Amino acid sequence: MMKGEKMGDNIDQTRLSIKNDLLATVCYTSLVYQRVNKKLATQFSELEIEKLVQAVINNADSIVLTGKNYYVDDYQRQISLTINAGNHRLITANQL
Repeated sequence: MMKGEKMGDNIDQTRLSIKNDLLATVCYTSLVYQRVNKKLATQFSELEIEKLVQAVINNADSIVLTGKNYYVDDYQRQISLTINAGNHRLITANQL
């Protein structure tokens, strides 16, 4: 920790770094688009899902690493994303 920094500053910087990394590298499989639409009860196009995922990550209230996955929660949209921590592949989305 640098002089004048608080512990919370480091946590905020780490969270921002993870968020920026996920925004830049999140990827998708062909099946995940179907899974997201099924779980969220929507009929979004692939582009709409990608925009939604970017918005959820960008506005995340919580990003938690548990095991091999990141759990990204956006309380305003009431959506939780599960993203593989190793390859940043979207696994699923759920309603909160």
